[in-house]
Amino acid sequence: MTLTSNQIQELIPHRYPFLLVDRMIDIIPGVSGIGEKCVSANEPHFTGHFPDMHIMPGVLIIEALAQVGAVVILASDEHKGKTAFFAGIKDAKFRKKVIPGDRIKLVVEITRVKTKYGVGLGKAYVDDELACEAEFSFVIVS
Repeated sequence: MTLTSNQIQELIPHRYPFLLVDRMIDIIPGVSGIGEKCVSANEPHFTGHFPDMHIMPGVLIIEALAQVGAVVILASDEHKGKTAFFAGIKDAKFRKKVIPGDRIKLVVEITRVKTKYGVGLGKAYVDDELACEAEFSFVIVS
């Protein structure tokens, strides 16, 4: 299953300039998903990070992974209409800088889900090279 930006916005509350997933290229609701983010020099964070050497902030790459995870969880019948909040991050590693013109492939696997709590593993790739990886946790609220 694929999702457009508009379909993503039906599942999660994020909007421009903080919606960091352009589309979902594959999703298994409640299990895993692959999203994409096309990085543009026109994004507002590049005016200050860094003006002479645009590098996408690592925290925004992590946020993009978390948004893919939220889409995966909230696309499941059990959690439709709910909201997923970022609850924690563990073992984040940044291995490659992400710059304007890059297309980030955001791969997330949900590893644990209870009624209101879950954990996911995320990896971000640029040109099939690992740029970032982290484990994140989230809470699900009505």
